Amino acid sequence: MYYIGIDLGGTNIAIGLVTEDGKIADKKSFPTNAGRPCSDMAKEMAETSLELLKANNISLDEVKSIGVGSPGSINKDEGVIIYSNNLHFENEPLRAEIQKYIDKPVYIDNDANCAAWAEVMAGTAKGIDNAIMITLGTGVGGGIIANGRLYSGFNFCGGELGHTVLVKDGEPCTCGRAGCWETYSSATALIRMTKEEAEKNKDSKMWNHLKDGKFNGRTAFNAMREGDESAKKVVDKYISYLACGIANMINIFQPEVFVIGGGVSNEGEPLLAPLRELVPQQTYGGGRIPTTKIVKATMGNDAGIVGAALLRE
Repeated sequence: MYYIGIDLGGTNIAIGLVTEDGKIADKKSFPTNAGRPCSDMAKEMAETSLELLKANNISLDEVKSIGVGSPGSINKDEGVIIYSNNLHFENEPLRAEIQKYIDKPVYIDNDANCAAWAEVMAGTAKGIDNAIMITLGTGVGGGIIANGRLYSGFNFCGGELGHTVLVKDGEPCTCGRAGCWETYSSATALIRMTKEEAEKNKDSKMWNHLKDGKFNGRTAFNAMREGDESAKKVVDKYISYLACGIANMINIFQPEVFVIGGGVSNEGEPLLAPLRELVPQQTYGGGRIPTTKIVKATMGNDAGIVGAALLRE
């Protein structure tokens, strides 16, 4: 049997044929063109899905279900996108729209939840019943798996881990609060910290990157590897905030595995090794109880497709 996974992004929509073990047999993508009606998007999703099946000589009878990962708040019971500012959607019945063209079960969930589900079903946390995943990108996205199921709260909005406050009255956040974890541990936050330190220390190698216009979430890590003390200061500060937020999540949920994804996670051990040292110092029990394993996500850009495809009731 196959599953169809749809990663509904603000810029592109990616659709994949996924096997039962979480492998992508084939995939296609097309521009989202956010702002157009949900019915138009659903029609193109369905048509592209059927094209994929035809191109791979797979009949619709061989497809068990369709899953969609979407940004925003999702009523997964009803298959409705309650609200998504990126897509300009409010109370859109995406499941019903897709089923106008394909008579199969359709499951819909938040995109960060789908990424977490992919890691539990086919990635670095495969087989784990209690896990948390965060993505370090423009913001800090989160997904919680509790007792083998995705947790989303009574109103389907649970798991907004990046919008827990780390520093009271701290940096302003796009959500309207101040001091959110997102404002200290996202790639955006890392870039801000790097820029601030580079402007204060123009002898730093980071300043040369800034001057040359080659300034991103990798700048501080790259300069640190070149022996730049100012860059090391930025990296240490960033990791300390990240460790504090992770420890908070572990103290609440006590997951067996904590998965870190997103662009910043590609730093690998220079990021993970300090976290594995700092986080246990801040979690309840002080090493007297089994500790959470901190790992890097492995599903990469395919996480949204795979996680959506393998959604279930």
